[in-house]
Amino acid sequence: MRAAPEPSLNPDDYVFAHQIRVRFSETDAMGIVHHSRYLPYLEETRVEYLRSIGQSYADSRETLGDSAVLEAMVKYRQPLKFDEVLTVHLVLAATTGATFTINYLITVGDQAVSTASTQHAYINAQGRPQRLPVWIKELAAQ
Repeated sequence: MRAAPEPSLNPDDYVFAHQIRVRFSETDAMGIVHHSRYLPYLEETRVEYLRSIGQSYADSRETLGDSAVLEAMVKYRQPLKFDEVLTVHLVLAATTGATFTINYLITVGDQAVSTASTQHAYINAQGRPQRLPVWIKELAAQ
């Protein structure tokens, strides 16, 4: 992961939270969430965050470009289990000219079960890097 602050274990350090209930299809024979299912949880939270601030991901893609995931890092601290309600906390952690990093904390109740980071490049329709929109840089400054 490129230079960005480590994800905090304190939910108060995050600007957005989204709840998800673990589905049976996401678990193994022991009822534990498979490690690959965490990335869709992060993606769902990013999309809901954008919607909450009035920046629909679908609209943004058509008018401004797309954000490709460059890197993803997940630290698994405790297992997630079938039917648990998890909360994914999100904060925009860092920006550069064409990239941004989002940090996440996944909790069940008061327990931190995972931390994660994703780094994204803002790209145009041809897949070429482009400067971040002003609104993303403004969010990082908050």
